[in-house]
Amino acid sequence: MDRNAITPDLIRELLEEQFPQWAQLPIRPVERPGWDNITMRLGDTMSVRLPSAEMYSAQVEKEHRWLPSLRRYLPVDIPRPLGRGEPGSRFPRPWSVYEWLPGHHATVDRVPDLVGLAVELGRFLAALYAVDGTGGPAAGRHSFYRGASLSHWDESAWTAIDALADVIDAPGATEVWKTAQESSWTGSPVWYHGDMSAANLLVQGGRLSAVIDFGTCGVGDPACDLVIAWSFFHGDSRAAFRREVSLDDATWARARGWMLWKAAVTLQHAFVETPDLMGSAGMQFGWRTGALQVIEDVLAEHRHATAH
Repeated sequence: MDRNAITPDLIRELLEEQFPQWAQLPIRPVERPGWDNITMRLGDTMSVRLPSAEMYSAQVEKEHRWLPSLRRYLPVDIPRPLGRGEPGSRFPRPWSVYEWLPGHHATVDRVPDLVGLAVELGRFLAALYAVDGTGGPAAGRHSFYRGASLSHWDESAWTAIDALADVIDAPGATEVWKTAQESSWTGSPVWYHGDMSAANLLVQGGRLSAVIDFGTCGVGDPACDLVIAWSFFHGDSRAAFRREVSLDDATWARARGWMLWKAAVTLQHAFVETPDLMGSAGMQFGWRTGALQVIEDVLAEHRHATAH
């Protein structure tokens, strides 16, 4: 089933069949419907979330299994599953009904105190990493290898760097990528979010009120979560975020690798498909700036780190 087939009418049919108590509530689009999953609002207090492709289906079971226990240990709200829909003739994948979390997606305009948000998010992640990961889902295919070794994305990283040789500092990018792969997480595996972007942060009054979309969460290396240091924070806010998460230099080197990979692949896609939009590539994910500037920031920080 194509993602465009996920409509309010389809959701109404699914609710009538499996959750008739909610079937008459209004269904309406949300500000950011999502990519892995399509989200729509259900009434005033709930949302419905449907995987947009089969590859995302495993996220449903994972979130229903683990989010209720994780939320007890975290300083701000995370999604609370209310009902799990079963695959059927109308929709071939499992799906979910969630409690609606108030707030707006974080943007620079909505967060006058970026340092304050960086502190709040850093404390949230530190609390997440402190939760016992025993028995949790080990990083792997279900998380698109977030939390696992960067080597899973080695080929796509090199392909992107080569394709962008005339656009970015390819030797510098090569150095960042190689350095990132020289270390691995040596502690016990920890819970990580897996898709840490401003689009998955909700704010109210400029303050962090919730963290959403745990579809790529798991237990492993938390370096993948630190990409928001470059995609959204900068200057003092980046420094404050780094202080609060309190992870070692090697983890930050791997984090630069994660950010370089994502930004390079994003920029490569724009270079090939929509060259006129290269300047804003990545901002559709909630990034503060485009992928090219993100890459330049990552390379600059790598040079600074290796010079000291």
